[in-house]
Amino acid sequence: MAAKEVVKSHAEAAGEAPVRQRILEAAFSAFMERGFAETSTLEIATRAKASKRELYAHFGSKQEILAACIGERANRMRMPADLPAPTDRETLARTLTAFGSNFLREISDPTVVAVFRLAIAEAIRAPEVAKALDDAGIAASRTALRDLMTRARTAGLLNGEPAEMAEQLVGLLWGTQMMRVLLGVADRPIPREVARRAEAATAALLRAYSGSR
Repeated sequence: MAAKEVVKSHAEAAGEAPVRQRILEAAFSAFMERGFAETSTLEIATRAKASKRELYAHFGSKQEILAACIGERANRMRMPADLPAPTDRETLARTLTAFGSNFLREISDPTVVAVFRLAIAEAIRAPEVAKALDDAGIAASRTALRDLMTRARTAGLLNGEPAEMAEQLVGLLWGTQMMRVLLGVADRPIPREVARRAEAATAALLRAYSGSR
């Protein structure tokens, strides 16, 4: 084993986080405190107790670090991979409710809310923050939801346009709650409220777009 690998193994065995993870944690903390535009790669490296050479060995630019920071957190909003294919109304209702519960639970997580606030704060100076958030989490989640709606329409369970139905469900799930959480005037919904909202949104969508079966 090379000397460099021995040092790395000893550091990780002693509980020191890998360099890449330290960089991401330091970057996210700095972005939240100072903003994306005002944070330098030198500051990130210093906070991570890493050299700039190590930083650039893992990331090509500050934008790549940002995308990785957001990607780790935005992935939580994606649809669970184990949702069953809709074959009847009951299965579809359970699937949509499961999606809605997961979506609300993860999008209201404090770290995800922090990413949304960062994107809003940097919308003018660093629009790439919002784009990274949209690409990594929001768009991916809605694509998966549109696919589910398409399968449900093919099965005769829904009769609307998949994109429209996906937007409607997300709107029904969010309501005004997300805005209130972002403003800090409402707490993260408790599990019982998450379940209630997911069930109510699903029921409203199925009433509006009920298919032939």
